[in-house]
Amino acid sequence: MTTFALAGFGFRAAAFHRVARALPQVRCVGAVVRAPGNRTLPVPAYGDLTECVREARPDFLVTAVPWTANPGIIADAVALGLPVLAETPPAADLPGLRALWAAVGGSGLVQVAEQYLLMPGHAARLAAVRSGVIGAPTQVQVSSTQQYHAVSLIRGLLGAGHAPARVRAVRTVAPLLDPLDRAGWTDDPRPKQATTTIATLHFDGGGSGVYDFTTGQTRNLLRFRRLLVRGTHGELSDDEIVHMPAPQTITRTPMVRRQSGHDLDLNGFDTETIALGAQVLYRNPYPGCRFNDDEIATATLLDAMAAWVRGAGPPPYPLADGAQDHLLALAIEQAADTGQEITTTTEAWSAE
Repeated sequence: MTTFALAGFGFRAAAFHRVARALPQVRCVGAVVRAPGNRTLPVPAYGDLTECVREARPDFLVTAVPWTANPGIIADAVALGLPVLAETPPAADLPGLRALWAAVGGSGLVQVAEQYLLMPGHAARLAAVRSGVIGAPTQVQVSSTQQYHAVSLIRGLLGAGHAPARVRAVRTVAPLLDPLDRAGWTDDPRPKQATTTIATLHFDGGGSGVYDFTTGQTRNLLRFRRLLVRGTHGELSDDEIVHMPAPQTITRTPMVRRQSGHDLDLNGFDTETIALGAQVLYRNPYPGCRFNDDEIATATLLDAMAAWVRGAGPPPYPLADGAQDHLLALAIEQAADTGQEITTTTEAWSAE
């Protein structure tokens, strides 16, 4: 059994706790919160990290606190020798990222809770791209999620690593209904002004990305999620691949999700596999848990973190990668704010 504690117990921390309850090999043993005596939590509450580490003895810490508070909590945990899985982003701005890296980068104790490439659909797309079915990826276009999450998808699917990038961006504003938020249906019939940011990223050494995000798009079901990966020998568009398997032969093949629980399938509602023809690209590691995609990704992340802490697996998402994602996200915002091309530099976390 590998144990962890939470820093904070808001929306995201509660999601980690909820998922961990279904995992036999990972357990949450406490939470560090403000005024612990004034809150009723499903785990023991502690007023500071030192007390939590002394009393609960967690194997690692998951931080789920505001951006500005994250670096301090991470540094405190590292000072105690405690591995950290830090919620995104690890720091609020570029000076904060640089200061955080200077403080804890050399410790090797910090991972980042970037879960998007672990979601079943994205994990299947990544497996398809890495199989070579569309050749070498040359461009990734993402319109679904915001900032560092979208950048993680672009970098991961493109294989861009930490290459510097030239970034251009523009914003437009238009009215849009906002039917859902974290609390559920809003029942608000009035469109509100929503901002769309569109950016292009050109990476040194080749490859490019297109970022397209509208305010609230992560939860707004009135906007399609779109993901496109262009390659030298074909293209992946959402859940379909076009490629050339033989001379003078173009084929279009769907990526098919096997979802149990429909019609007379009495196994219960669950994701089982995602396949490209006869090739299984993804298999749900948590059958029977009835997790949604974000919960599957969170569970995968917790399991990977636990394995890494035990010395039984690779690091799930090192601080250097989380910092690079946010570096590029900040460049997108800066380019949109100024109307100028922004060129990122090689930072300390990417220096070879």
